[in-house]
Amino acid sequence: MKGHWNFYSEEELAWIKDRKEQPRRELYEAFIAHFDRREITLGAFKGLCKRKGWMTGRTGCYEKGRTSENKGKKLPYNANSAKTQFKKGTRNGRAEERYKPIGTERSHRDGYLERKIHDDMPLQSRWRRVHLINWEAENGPLPEGYCLKCLDGNKANTDPSNWEAIPRAMLPRLAGSHTLGYDDAPDELKPVIMATAKLEHAAREKQRGGNQ
Repeated sequence: MKGHWNFYSEEELAWIKDRKEQPRRELYEAFIAHFDRREITLGAFKGLCKRKGWMTGRTGCYEKGRTSENKGKKLPYNANSAKTQFKKGTRNGRAEERYKPIGTERSHRDGYLERKIHDDMPLQSRWRRVHLINWEAENGPLPEGYCLKCLDGNKANTDPSNWEAIPRAMLPRLAGSHTLGYDDAPDELKPVIMATAKLEHAAREKQRGGNQ
């Protein structure tokens, strides 16, 4: 009873402990019926089990491999909820407003021009850089371990002739950590910096091959 201590006999406590893994309400109803303890409330009974550390072992989550009770069942049609359900192949609200059709081009914050190539997932694969599309159309797939380097410094210039396939390992040399970088150099010096980077890379690769 509320405001009073509830006392339990050793027999009652042992009986509850032996059945502690049963659902609380089910165990409570069996207890008051078995011992005729109608004055004990469900809340008091739960509090006793909690104080004693008698947990049911259930977490409220589905165990791995357990099949949902609703699997294979169709919910009854509800006109109100149907209005807000997503329908395959359709877009609504904000998604419709922001949608860009395939073929749309946009400028990336880094200066590259990008083109939407599909509507599938993942999202980041929907856009591809136009200079790469044009270069591969003329030269075939970019070799593994290579990237395209912009030659004139204008990343929006997507003409294949403005891009050269180079080993990714050359990028630090072209960045010019200790010397003038390719992108910051005057146009007349760019070919010299590129040629020097290629020679240094080739020498490094030859050295690595000899050390193996």
